[in-house]
Amino acid sequence: MKSLLTISLSLTLVMLSACVVSPLTPTTHETTAKPLIEKRETLTATGYAVISIQNHRTAAQQRLLAIRAAKLDAYRSLTEQVYGLKLDAAATVADMVVQNDTFRSRVEGVIYGATLVSITPTGDDTYETTLSLDKDVVQELRQLYLGQILAKHK
Repeated sequence: MKSLLTISLSLTLVMLSACVVSPLTPTTHETTAKPLIEKRETLTATGYAVISIQNHRTAAQQRLLAIRAAKLDAYRSLTEQVYGLKLDAAATVADMVVQNDTFRSRVEGVIYGATLVSITPTGDDTYETTLSLDKDVVQELRQLYLGQILAKHK
């Protein structure tokens, strides 16, 4: 039961990390923190990919692979916005000089219902893909995710 409470508190903190509250503005009534997603109708995400580095001999296939990679990059960005990003960081300081500073990020989640907004060549060697996701779908995805976490720890 204690681990379930810890998970619930951790997830609550993650969800509230996207909230907007101004601690410098005094109010006479109770302030309710609202997640940023509630202020927008849709989330949008853009992904990029370079054409020339795609692993194929023909230019047409390289373009298709770049479009696919840009789309996956946009999905990754949407997933970060819906579920958050896990970040591990470490720094080593010796004699007041930074010796080593590293970080690693990870995102995991399920995205469905995204709308392909555009696929655009940018410059001579890059594709840009933009996706959007309705806020109602975002709420549904988050509820499904929390349900899975709770079911896993029962």
